[in-house]
Amino acid sequence: MRDETRAVVSHLPVRTAQHERVGPHTTTTPTFPPTAPPERTIPFAPPSIGVEEIAEVIDSLRSHWITTGPKTKAFEAAFGAYLGTPNDDAMMVSSCTAALQIALAVHGIGPGDEVIVPTLTFASTAHVVEHAGARPVFVDVLPDTLCIDPEAAERAVTPATRAIIPVHYAGHPAPMDAIDRLAERYGLAIIEDAAHALPASYHDTRIGARSNFAAFSFYATKNLTTAEGGALTASPDLLEAARPLALHGMSRDAWKRYGVGGSWSYDVIAAGFKSNMTDLQAALGLQQLKKLDGFQARRRAVVDRYDEAFALAPALETPIVHDDVESALHLYVLRLRPERMRVGRDTFIDALAERGIGASVHFLPLHMTRFYQSKHGYPDEAFPVARDAYERMISLPLHPGLDGDDVQYVTDTVMHLAQRYAA
Repeated sequence: MRDETRAVVSHLPVRTAQHERVGPHTTTTPTFPPTAPPERTIPFAPPSIGVEEIAEVIDSLRSHWITTGPKTKAFEAAFGAYLGTPNDDAMMVSSCTAALQIALAVHGIGPGDEVIVPTLTFASTAHVVEHAGARPVFVDVLPDTLCIDPEAAERAVTPATRAIIPVHYAGHPAPMDAIDRLAERYGLAIIEDAAHALPASYHDTRIGARSNFAAFSFYATKNLTTAEGGALTASPDLLEAARPLALHGMSRDAWKRYGVGGSWSYDVIAAGFKSNMTDLQAALGLQQLKKLDGFQARRRAVVDRYDEAFALAPALETPIVHDDVESALHLYVLRLRPERMRVGRDTFIDALAERGIGASVHFLPLHMTRFYQSKHGYPDEAFPVARDAYERMISLPLHPGLDGDDVQYVTDTVMHLAQRYAA
């Protein structure tokens, strides 16, 4: 059994000699029995936390400043500089959900308004619209990247439409040129859901470096984690309007009120939220950001191995990455070809689990969920591309802790099952 601690708390550099043993994929048919106990356990997406992150958190604890303070401010500056945002600035918040919520509030979106959202996304993308009192209007996605379909979005525009939230699905940037044209034509605000998109680029520009709002997630499974947490990027004027909303609408945060040389004086200028990031979270983020390029190099090596292994398998459809973008490689979403399989997606995932491989599904389309069906009346077949993808998709393990043997085990197991269940 594999020592799982190594994948969760690593005391080694990301690219070790063991990690470098990628090599060509073994093409022989796996020989392990299909019902044998797993020879190893491959978790889906554990965080890659090292001694550097631990030391930074301890430093915050010893400083006695554990809420929003100097490390949060340092993380904002470092993150903004990494992305190349306007003024190299960013705003750290408690989650990507909070970032989206604040962005909607800055644009004044509320009752009577509509916001276009792809149906293939996590629930929070639409929930924040509901919480604002507006209506999320779902649209279908593109068959190749599973990002929002701009033509479908344009068909959904009404006089009540105020904004569009493109989701950079699995780390692949949405078609922002088409989204920009759509937004300009109808006067829509653009709020990018970049929960999967660190560090992705569109036409050599980092996602998050534009002037419109972009919301990032630092959840435990993300490419960079602060356990929970997120960031909001935008032009300086939009960020200035957003900052008070992250902490009750107060004109001064705790660092400005309680730090050395600070003043207790404050005002409340809006009915804001409780969405601030703490210095304990930012301590993790500062060290994770330093390692991010190394993390991405390892993700790329794993994805290359997966692509090579599955490319010629008639029952498997590998993810697409367009030439004009750089994907963040957050998820590796394999799609089964049902006409080549005797079993469905759920059986395939169960078989992976029996062999110790963690897999998931991203996502159940929102129009197929009980809440949105009952409230807005969407039938299951409303968005056929998203529904078809959902019924066939499997997210395989993808994280920097995977070594060459882990990747070989995953590819061998997937290929074994594809052969076993072939139609």
